[in-house]
Amino acid sequence: MPESQPPTEGAARLNTTVAHNARVWNYWIGGKDNYAVDQQVGGQVAAMFPLIRDVARADRAFLGRAVRFLAEERGIRQFLDIGTGLPTADNTHEIAQRVTPESRIVYVDNDPIVLLHARTLLTGTPEGVTAYIDADVHDPDAILERAAATLDLSRPVAVMMLGILNFVLDTDEARRIVSRLMAPLPSGSHLALTHPTHEPELGGAGQRAAMAFWNEHATPPITARGRAEVTAFFDGLELLEPGLVSCSTWRAGLQDPAVVPQFGAVAAKP
Repeated sequence: MPESQPPTEGAARLNTTVAHNARVWNYWIGGKDNYAVDQQVGGQVAAMFPLIRDVARADRAFLGRAVRFLAEERGIRQFLDIGTGLPTADNTHEIAQRVTPESRIVYVDNDPIVLLHARTLLTGTPEGVTAYIDADVHDPDAILERAAATLDLSRPVAVMMLGILNFVLDTDEARRIVSRLMAPLPSGSHLALTHPTHEPELGGAGQRAAMAFWNEHATPPITARGRAEVTAFFDGLELLEPGLVSCSTWRAGLQDPAVVPQFGAVAAKP
């Protein structure tokens, strides 16, 4: 059963003269929902840091593995996906409802082009609920308040924050956002998170110049963080195996994927 807000507001906010993360990310993973400016900036970033397309694909693959793990092995039936991005194949609701059709998913984004595509996101199973709210990650209280219209926040929820905290430039603020989102959720809730890094062990040093170029020519500005900073987002939570690793290698099974400079992890609330 889909729920949404009318996408008219997004049309008014849409700016096709400046490259935007959701559209450039869509370009990197081979999507069609992008404009010439996104292709130009995305192409330049990829020329400066060729691994970026591998990062984008690895992040998307992590989403699939994490949602299946949470639904199949951790019994999660409610998902709060913050920083949704543009819909592609195997969105959170499709994966979760494939495992358990009654799963309830709330997508959160404030990108106008994502808002315009909300109806595409909202094709779920008759047994479940798939909703979309237009809200900003900087306002976790509003996210929780509006998510409560669809999710039962007295029961476990998986909070998905893939590639979103890197747009919160102040690390203390980013930590407060995560803490505020997780604090009211019950034991058995989970946090799934990915985040870019400059850590040399993951090959991240090479993207410094590309990020600087991005911040001059695209929106919103982005930052990378080290292992200690990303680990701190999980304070008070139990990191599940294999811990904080390259998102391409997280529970990758028998595969032997190349490491990418994007951390990924899933943690449980005790």
